[in-house]
Amino acid sequence: MRKATLLLLCGALALWACRKEDPVIPSRDAGLTGETLDVAGFPSSEGKVFVLNEGGMGSNNATLDFLRLSDGAYVTGAFRKMNPDAGAGLGDVGNDIAVNGDRVWIVVNNSGIVEVLSAEDETEVAAIAVPTPRRIAFDGEYAYVTSWAGAYATGGYGPDGSYSVTDYDNPKGRVFRISLRTLEVDGSVEVGYQPEGIACHDGKLYVANSGGISSQLPPAYSYDNTVSIIDTRTFQVSGTVAVQVNLKDVYSDGEGHIYVTTLGNFWDVHSGLYMLDVSHPESPRHIGDYVSVSALRGNTVYCIGTDTEFDWSAVHSYTAWSCKGGTVTPVPLSVSGTPYGLAVLDEDIFLVGDAGDYFNPGTVSCYSKGERRWSVTAGVCPGHFAVY
Repeated sequence: MRKATLLLLCGALALWACRKEDPVIPSRDAGLTGETLDVAGFPSSEGKVFVLNEGGMGSNNATLDFLRLSDGAYVTGAFRKMNPDAGAGLGDVGNDIAVNGDRVWIVVNNSGIVEVLSAEDETEVAAIAVPTPRRIAFDGEYAYVTSWAGAYATGGYGPDGSYSVTDYDNPKGRVFRISLRTLEVDGSVEVGYQPEGIACHDGKLYVANSGGISSQLPPAYSYDNTVSIIDTRTFQVSGTVAVQVNLKDVYSDGEGHIYVTTLGNFWDVHSGLYMLDVSHPESPRHIGDYVSVSALRGNTVYCIGTDTEFDWSAVHSYTAWSCKGGTVTPVPLSVSGTPYGLAVLDEDIFLVGDAGDYFNPGTVSCYSKGERRWSVTAGVCPGHFAVY
């Protein structure tokens, strides 16, 4: 079924998946050309770094780029080039990307689609309908996708300049389970309001609930602040943990620690990083403030943020730090602009997506030894990376 028939009309608005360790084999997309970039020192076991450009809400301009490590070519618009009959293209708001085996999974939020592509040549394998999907994770024989379940809020400004909500629907969110064998949804479970990130560890799913729509709605006007814990064997919620308002990303370090980032309330609660110990998740630990973007590499979470995030008139300067086992270490990296996505390829190679003004094409920059090595024009809002 094509995207036009799967489009869900709504107002809602991973870095490391399965890492390919086999020798790099030339892809059928090797004929695609692009700007040649310096990839010296990049991990030799990878073939490509995929870049998902979100596009603008309602603009139907999400795009897929990739950096081919065999020759350093940065290829833009790869999905459209490899699927010329795709009609509407990749869709409206690309919200997450991950590699599992030899397939690339792309979550397209406003189009209500999870795209499955060949990682070798970006050709479409399937388009799976999921209502307002947000993020994806894998465990065993399934993909798990968080969903806002159609939540939306619309409003406008009155004659006196005040803003009010005129129409809304605010169901709790859900996690949809997709069989990796059939590529079909085979169940879902209710979680908190407007779930975002999701991570797997030892038969449990950890889901970050944001309340991004709830925060706009009367009478409470409040964000969600919880992590829902799902038992994958029963596919039921087995626990709920209060953390902080407006949760975003979730990572498992594989060693019994679950890391959760928060966006705060943009007023008096800063963004930050929290850690849950899976043996007693009810007692989350506050690691640090200021997290605009983050990424996981191995058992370490990397964060970029700024302590001036409440100053909307400032030209921000961002610093980086990492966290392993609850211990914070500064990273010698200084970033300006509008960091929107992050990939950590090794301890000294970082890719940062810069959204610019959020409407025009952004950039992807490579930082090595604390300095910017190169920058390349990407699509609109380059926000998500995955490695194959």
